[in-house]
Amino acid sequence: MRPLCVHMENFCSYRAPTTVRLADVDYFVLVGPTGSGKSTVIDAVCFALYGSVPRWAKENVIKLALAPSANAGKVALVFETAGRRYGVVRSLARSARGAVTTREARLDELDPAADPALGVEELLAAQVRSIAAGERVTEAVERITGLEYRFFTQCVVLPQGRFADFLQAEPRKRQDLLVQLLDAGKFELVKQRAGEEEKAAEARAAAAEAQLGKLTEADEAAETEAARHLDRLGALTERVRSALDDLQRTDAEVREREAEADEGERALAALAALAMPEDVPTLADDLRAASDEAERLAREAARCEERESAAHDRLARLGDKTVLDLAGRAHRDHARISAEIEDVQGEIAEARGVLAEAEADAEAARASLRQAEDERQRVRDEHAAAGLAARLVVGEPCPVCLTEVARLPERHVPSRMSEADRAVDDRRAEFEAAQRAAHAAGQALSGLEARLDTLRQNLDEQAERIRAHPDPEDVERRLADIRAAEQDIVHARREVAAARADAAKAAGRRDELSGDAARGLARLDEARDTVVALGAPPLDRADLHAAWTALLAWRDREAAARREAAEALRRDLEGLRDRRARARQAIAAELAEHGIAASGAPDSLWEAVLNARNQAEHRLERIRRDRRMAAELVRDARRHRAEAAVAHELTVRLRADNFENWLCGEALELLVMGASETLRELSDGQFELALDGRNSIEVIDYAEAGLRRSVRTLSGGETFQASLALALALSDQVARFGGGAAARSLDSIFLDEGFGTLDPVTLDTVAATLERLASGGDRMVGIVTHVPALAERVPVRFDVRRDATGSHLERRTA
Repeated sequence: MRPLCVHMENFCSYRAPTTVRLADVDYFVLVGPTGSGKSTVIDAVCFALYGSVPRWAKENVIKLALAPSANAGKVALVFETAGRRYGVVRSLARSARGAVTTREARLDELDPAADPALGVEELLAAQVRSIAAGERVTEAVERITGLEYRFFTQCVVLPQGRFADFLQAEPRKRQDLLVQLLDAGKFELVKQRAGEEEKAAEARAAAAEAQLGKLTEADEAAETEAARHLDRLGALTERVRSALDDLQRTDAEVREREAEADEGERALAALAALAMPEDVPTLADDLRAASDEAERLAREAARCEERESAAHDRLARLGDKTVLDLAGRAHRDHARISAEIEDVQGEIAEARGVLAEAEADAEAARASLRQAEDERQRVRDEHAAAGLAARLVVGEPCPVCLTEVARLPERHVPSRMSEADRAVDDRRAEFEAAQRAAHAAGQALSGLEARLDTLRQNLDEQAERIRAHPDPEDVERRLADIRAAEQDIVHARREVAAARADAAKAAGRRDELSGDAARGLARLDEARDTVVALGAPPLDRADLHAAWTALLAWRDREAAARREAAEALRRDLEGLRDRRARARQAIAAELAEHGIAASGAPDSLWEAVLNARNQAEHRLERIRRDRRMAAELVRDARRHRAEAAVAHELTVRLRADNFENWLCGEALELLVMGASETLRELSDGQFELALDGRNSIEVIDYAEAGLRRSVRTLSGGETFQASLALALALSDQVARFGGGAAARSLDSIFLDEGFGTLDPVTLDTVAATLERLASGGDRMVGIVTHVPALAERVPVRFDVRRDATGSHLERRTA
């Protein structure tokens, strides 16, 4: 498993979206103050793959993954393993009650051709197929990487404070990891398959032997007896064929006589079916009466039609009713208009008197108005003179005549001006009312005169219309004649309709009887056709009753003759049937002697013989086939027994308490040897690792004269050295252990802290070892440290800092 990029949003202390790009990195370091979020980057890798983080103590505890102030977060990891690229995403959400749950989890295979320098969303979008979702993601990751979560944190990610887990693990737990790394489980599958194959081979052998036991006639004696039986049936077949030929000829004669008997019975049935219809004797008389009645009613209908035609002629001679209707209406309109003219003329005379009175009233009102206006002017002059007199001064010129005023005039109180104005307004109102009355009277007179003109024009029009018929009484009399003629036509038409209906009904009855007569002749022809092949004589079609009488007389004679012939044929047929029955009995008896049960028609007998012969042939062939099969079953049973023995031996040799212990012991010994070389280098030759008799790891301390002691007695720094040596050896050697799925997965290792316990010389050795491990380019090495001397030697450095908004990461290249 080699990460290409890790993306975090609201994951632990990383609140802002942060992407760590590792596609071009083989060796990197995460540095920063304590609590800044260095280890969180490694936690994100573990969480994306397995949904848990070693530092949280318990698996499947996800509440610590979401930033405290966030309601949603996400971790995404794009990684490659075994030449394929995958993307895993886990999204988190906080509920209203504060509970944190996984909202989405998915694992997809991605297109490896996509540029790894693209953003994480672009890489995830290059999906080839979906592999798993939800709770199945962790299981799919374990299958792809070849490691469970507990082993992933011992050989790929060495978390802070847990370096010594693999070093100090119990032998059984350490063996579980080696079994998974070595893919030793496949040998268990081989053992199970061998056991299954042993059972299957035993079952196949037992089945072959059981099938062999069912072959009861697979011997030479049975084959010889079957061949003789087939020869006997061959001779029987020839004898039966000859007897069946004779029987078939007898059958043909029987069928021929039976056909003749059936034909005789059908002829007698056809003769018995002849019967004269009930209506034939009276049909001719009914048809003549119906024809006479139809002719009489047709003549009556013609006379009614002549009366109707005469009524139409009389109506035509009386003239055009429409013209007379118009003339009568014109006479009535002329009288009405003349009366209206007299009325309008009286109204006009009255309107002219009203107009004269209104005009006189208007003239009198005009004179009153002029008199009131003159009076108002006089009062206005009085007021003007009074005002002028009031301004005159003796000795001063008069403003009117410019003469010096010698004496002031007498002063008089003028009339009231308001009364004069009111009098003028009243007279004016009276005048205007009189004018309106005169105008209305004039308009009324004009309307009456216009109406009179219209009536006179209408009167002239009506006079023009009645010019051709000036006598109104004559017009009314002629219209009365026309209405009477129309009533005559209606009555004549009803008589015609009734006469035609009666004539049609009579004609229908005649046609119906004619049809009956035609159908009677057709039935006669049909009846004769049924027996014409029997020799029916020609018939006279002119008299239907006589024809039926002649046909029935012939029927009686012909039926008597045919009954005599049928009795003779019956006696011949009984003899033939008796001879056929004796022949069948003889053939059946011979067949019974040879064990063949058969009876019935010749075809059935012949089929029984052929079936018996075929069965004999099939039995002989089956016996021969069973003999061949028996030989094959014996060989198969022996082969299956041998296969079961081989599978049993393989199962015994692959038992877990033998083979697995040996395999893991060998792998652990190689692993400890590789780790010892690294530990000697790290400890300047002081320590080596070794295995005791129970496969527990011990340390050899050369500073104590090669003393062997438990690794749990090492100090913190010494434990880190030993754990690092073992982890590096595990990462370096696991690919050589057997080439299983794990060998394709351990191409990354991440070390979290622990370097602070090393002295400068050991630290330099550790740094060189890590550089050498990463220099091959086939393994990524990532470390988390506070030690500046180690961080400065790493080519790619990620500086991590934390402020009030969360953790932040910045990449620096040496």
